[in-house]
Amino acid sequence: MRIRVNLLPHREARRERQKKTFYFLTLMSFAAGFVLVGLVWSVLQGYIGGQQDRNNFITGENRKLDVQIKEVANLRQEIDALRARQRAVEDLQADRNLPVYLMDELSKQTPEGIYLRGFKQEDRKVNITGWAASNERVSEFLRNLQSNSKYLERPELIEIKIAAQTPQGVQRRLFDFSLNFFLKPTPERAQLASQGQPARPAAAVKK
Repeated sequence: MRIRVNLLPHREARRERQKKTFYFLTLMSFAAGFVLVGLVWSVLQGYIGGQQDRNNFITGENRKLDVQIKEVANLRQEIDALRARQRAVEDLQADRNLPVYLMDELSKQTPEGIYLRGFKQEDRKVNITGWAASNERVSEFLRNLQSNSKYLERPELIEIKIAAQTPQGVQRRLFDFSLNFFLKPTPERAQLASQGQPARPAAAVKK
């Protein structure tokens, strides 16, 4: 006698269990993946937030530094302005006797037969105009300025010609002349330079 066993229900039940297990594992995988993505996203957001906080801190500090730099620049400008004023006062002090030296030297070095008409000073350069009794008088005047003057140097004749007009009371023929020379540093200016404080050129004077 043969015994027959029907295995179909058992196999169907096993397939059903396997299917349920597959769905469950798939669902768990999705859930785990979702949790992992959320975790990674949270970590990255934390990093990004931290970096933004650092960037904001750096930006704020940069603004503070910009303000401080502007304040330092303004302070330096004020210091430079004060130094410029100080140099201007020192220059005036150094050159306060310059007109005296100039007039004294001109009176000493101007020979007879030379009539000074006017002079103009720009920085340390002086231009002299006048009348001369002869070319020789002008040459003597140049030699005096070159060799005998304590405060004048580098004379240079610009022009000499027969004068169209002469000073009142002079009947002889005269020559118009124009020459340049330079002022040497005064003792006060030389002392200022020796102290390591270079002075600026003297202001222009016109006569």
